[in-house]
Amino acid sequence: MTKIHDVVIVGSGPAGWTAAIYTARAGLNPVLLAGTLNAGGALMTTTEVENFPGWPEGIMGPELMQKFEEQAVRFGTDMRYEDAVEMKLDGDVKEIRTDEETYLARAVILAVGSDYKKLGLEGEELYTGKGVSYCATCDGFFFKDREIAVIGGGDSAVTEAQFLSRFGSTVHVIHRRDELRASQIMADRLLANDKVVMHWNSVVEKINGETKLESLTLRNNETGETSDLPVSGMFVAIGHEPRTELLQGALKLDDAGYIVVDEPSTATSLPGVFACGDVVDSHYQQAITAAGTGAKAALDAEEYLAGLQA
Repeated sequence: MTKIHDVVIVGSGPAGWTAAIYTARAGLNPVLLAGTLNAGGALMTTTEVENFPGWPEGIMGPELMQKFEEQAVRFGTDMRYEDAVEMKLDGDVKEIRTDEETYLARAVILAVGSDYKKLGLEGEELYTGKGVSYCATCDGFFFKDREIAVIGGGDSAVTEAQFLSRFGSTVHVIHRRDELRASQIMADRLLANDKVVMHWNSVVEKINGETKLESLTLRNNETGETSDLPVSGMFVAIGHEPRTELLQGALKLDDAGYIVVDEPSTATSLPGVFACGDVVDSHYQQAITAAGTGAKAALDAEEYLAGLQA
């Protein structure tokens, strides 16, 4: 007979691993499905993290996630590097299937995170890995002494551009507005970088090249004029979208696909199912806020399970 676990956590990153630390310390013996390729979440593709409390000198994103994981394992979390492929979350016992196993649980914590948004341009998929990227940490090294474009104007775009300036000859930041949306300290650093050229009020209209990216056609939002920008690399940093494909129709989502929770709790529309991290947060999307909601989800799940035994 398949074992019924107290709690299964789907997803890792700051939210999932914090939920694991709390539920493990509560004696709930959590199983955490960290994923195969996405274990650790978005911070695995982040360079230096300077705003996570407790690290005054900063810490690299992957190292920070390793620390989270080590702490979760230390308290007894059963780590599984598997991807959920199907979830049945209604009923008293929830069922989560991976390619390797089927897990049953009385409570489920969803920390599935979000994914990179794409521009939706013709050829974007075709040129991915041939000049188009969504991860500067992963691919920046390949563009040493090349002309590079970064699309976006928020914190993630500014972080990517600063990192890429270590490698590229010039980093062209293409932003559809006339000022950056990033935090002031990050924006000021970028604008002071001699290797960065700003293209304000501009969008990418077309990706050009035969077998790989060779240039971008830009359109100015104000004048309507178009121009070609020769670049070897284009890094897209325009935000994220929630990884809720498996949850469509299963529980309540908002119009953008984020899981709706009964704030201030992390309870979803299904009893015994809780959600935390970027998959419930379209606004802040910070490691520290994700970790905080992971703690809340663990406490909510613990309270729910205690109620079942009362």
